[in-house]
Amino acid sequence: MDAGDLMTAALFHYGRQVFLYYEAIGTEMEPEAFMEPLSPLLADFPQKEETCKWAKMYHVFWHDEPRSADDWKRNNPESRQRGRIAYLRHETMFEYVYHHFALTQEGLHRGDRYMSIALHEDVLFSYFEEPRSSVNIRRTDEGESEALKAWMDTDPDSHFIHLPGSEGQNFLLLPSLLAMKNTRL
Repeated sequence: MDAGDLMTAALFHYGRQVFLYYEAIGTEMEPEAFMEPLSPLLADFPQKEETCKWAKMYHVFWHDEPRSADDWKRNNPESRQRGRIAYLRHETMFEYVYHHFALTQEGLHRGDRYMSIALHEDVLFSYFEEPRSSVNIRRTDEGESEALKAWMDTDPDSHFIHLPGSEGQNFLLLPSLLAMKNTRL
């Protein structure tokens, strides 16, 4: 962050799992570039023919896309960084991905500007900030989301395995180990 390469970074945990969210500026940055001091504390994760310390998650849903570092700058330095997870049922996992990717491609569904949902195997990790903002990828109010209607027609709750402590919610809020925002950008 001091070098201006990261806009935000946050680390959350659930049981033996840790989830890292970060936003890099400029070139692609892998977690090992700035999380190396944590590596001795992490178990190796099996990944195809090798192991790694950080398993890549694949973004399947978001409400906005940065147009520049200045555009993506946080206007509220007091906002709270939050992480949450959900487990998907195997038989509905790809339907979930299909509908959420469709929502993103359509770009009309409004929600938190900095929210992101990523998938690894059957685990979803969601990052967002509070207070939440209300924006969509198109940054317009041009109409209702047909993709959202299609998602709602699938019985969204049926896609999730509710985790202990989630109180019936699809996502479980996670405790934070680290939460930082670069306020100098």
